[in-house]
Amino acid sequence: MIHYDLVCEHGHTFDAWFASSTAFDEQIAKGLVECPVCGSTSVRKQIMRPAVARKRDPSRPASARPREETPATLLDERAHALRRLISELHEHVRKNADYVGRAFPEEARKRAEQDDARPVWGEASAKEVKELLDSGIEVMPLPPLPSKRN
Repeated sequence: MIHYDLVCEHGHTFDAWFASSTAFDEQIAKGLVECPVCGSTSVRKQIMRPAVARKRDPSRPASARPREETPATLLDERAHALRRLISELHEHVRKNADYVGRAFPEEARKRAEQDDARPVWGEASAKEVKELLDSGIEVMPLPPLPSKRN
């Protein structure tokens, strides 16, 4: 899985996950990537800062450590609707799929081999998700619940 920061032709910024850079290119070419604010399909990647792990100084109090800023926006009705849809997706998955925790990659492979249509959900690393997708098993990362991000 690959994460991109994106911007539409109107300057709205958002982010999205893709199976690969090729998958991103294919979805852009087909007009499948849409700005969640205005619906524009004229979308491009933004310059992203690299994720560099830093060693924390445990002797330094948390209040003295640099604080990472999180982008924030005032939500319009479309964004509220998206948040409701994400919450409904989580509720649907909880009601209609078996929770298998960290055993998700193995369980997804097993059910795919057995043609077991009962869906499962759980945890998997980006690498595990990519391996499942590469082997033809359709999986999708669940977006985080809006309440968990605020």
